Amino acid sequence: MEEVEEKYMARCIALARHGAGMVSPNPMVGAVIVHKGKIIGEGYHRKYGECHAEVNAIASVKEASLLKEATLYVNLEPCAHYGKTPPCAGLIIEKGIPRVVIGVMDPYPEVSGRGIAMLREAGVAVTAGVMEKEAYTLNRSFMASQTLKRPYIVLKWAQSADGMMDRVREDASTPPAALSSPGIIQRIHKQRAETDAIMIGTRTALLDNPSLTVRHWAGKSPVRVILDRDLRIPPGYHVLDGRVRTLVFTGREKESAGLTEYIRIDYDCPVIPQVLSHLFAHRLNSLMVEGGAHLLRSFLQEEIWDEIQVETTPVHLGNKGVQAPDIAWQHHPALHHIETIHTETAQHYITSYIRRH
Repeated sequence: MEEVEEKYMARCIALARHGAGMVSPNPMVGAVIVHKGKIIGEGYHRKYGECHAEVNAIASVKEASLLKEATLYVNLEPCAHYGKTPPCAGLIIEKGIPRVVIGVMDPYPEVSGRGIAMLREAGVAVTAGVMEKEAYTLNRSFMASQTLKRPYIVLKWAQSADGMMDRVREDASTPPAALSSPGIIQRIHKQRAETDAIMIGTRTALLDNPSLTVRHWAGKSPVRVILDRDLRIPPGYHVLDGRVRTLVFTGREKESAGLTEYIRIDYDCPVIPQVLSHLFAHRLNSLMVEGGAHLLRSFLQEEIWDEIQVETTPVHLGNKGVQAPDIAWQHHPALHHIETIHTETAQHYITSYIRRH
């Protein structure tokens, strides 16, 4: 029986992944309806504001009468409140589905156990915790934002074989060191499309003039988050082009315009917590930090992060380069190695770590 439950839950998780980059700030959810050992309906949450997975799965069933003898599998607890759409728990009860199997409970305060309670009070048999770890991992950004009250934070950087992030540069006239291959750049842009926000500091903006958009993958660009205490970034730079929603955190007053919003914070107090508080209020569940060494070290030193991704390349920059963050964090007791992906050569790879809270 356990293997059967996991088979259908695995299908829910696979379906849910199709919503990556489209459903945030909602979680990714897939649902499967099974009648006497046969899948009769399935669906997933396709886009924020549109129907949830359970609704799409129920709508896909051709013979509605079979629902009264079926089991609905879903990787996340069905909602029990009115949001952009009516509660899914209510629809399940209305359709007379007698049994529901759930991967993980929803930590969102307006759901958190209420969906399960609502189903059980109506006489629906509920089994929870099937492939719970996998279901949690799928939506770890959403889970972290709900429990930690801040975005899920990924620190990401590329470094040379000798541990340097870049050559030393004084201005934008000197191009940055080319470390990432075209294949890696495409992978990074895919990740950007599935992330809510991306952050850099003033120096990175001035030296690299990056766009921070999705150009080598299909999908939406993340919200740009820029730290610019004294408003030093010139208006003509890419991050201020108004093409993508941009939040500039500054210590000065400046009127927002179009998609560029200026948010004044107190730079005499810890900056990162202030920024994260604003991002959480904006319902941005995930943040990729792609800034320079100083910004990355700030997150590491304050121990405010959830995942680290380091791309190591075969390039050598020598002692005069910009030193990457200290790799002593690899031995941190809270760290768990996720994976190491080798790319073109054995010397070019990406190592990912996740933090246990």
